[in-house]
Amino acid sequence: MNATAYLKSGPRFPSGNCTKMKSSKKNIIAKVLNPLDSIAYGKNAVVSSTIIKKQAGTVTLFSFDRGQGLSEHTAPFDALICIIEGRARIYIAKKPYTVSKGEIIILPANKPHSLKAISKFKMMLVMIKSS
Repeated sequence: MNATAYLKSGPRFPSGNCTKMKSSKKNIIAKVLNPLDSIAYGKNAVVSSTIIKKQAGTVTLFSFDRGQGLSEHTAPFDALICIIEGRARIYIAKKPYTVSKGEIIILPANKPHSLKAISKFKMMLVMIKSS
């Protein structure tokens, strides 16, 4: 999948539903924001809210109900995940990592990765495009 196709389609949500929350970027610019309170959980769902979307990259908040996840996929750019609540099992090239509140992990570009919610969890995904 090329970079443009990935950015348009994003990762796949195999279990449950994926809901995108609308965010008013004008309302959050130059404001203090608590990411924990900025996205709600959905029952048996994955919820996402993009808070920054620029040519250079994106910042997206996600919430995952317990047992929900993202199927294995690749991305053309490195990505940083910061867990802001709960715990997740993240697989990079089939190797499992357990990541908890306050911890980060970097997903390398073009390496297959997936994740599953061990408990309900929220994360911030920062994707920086390389030239």
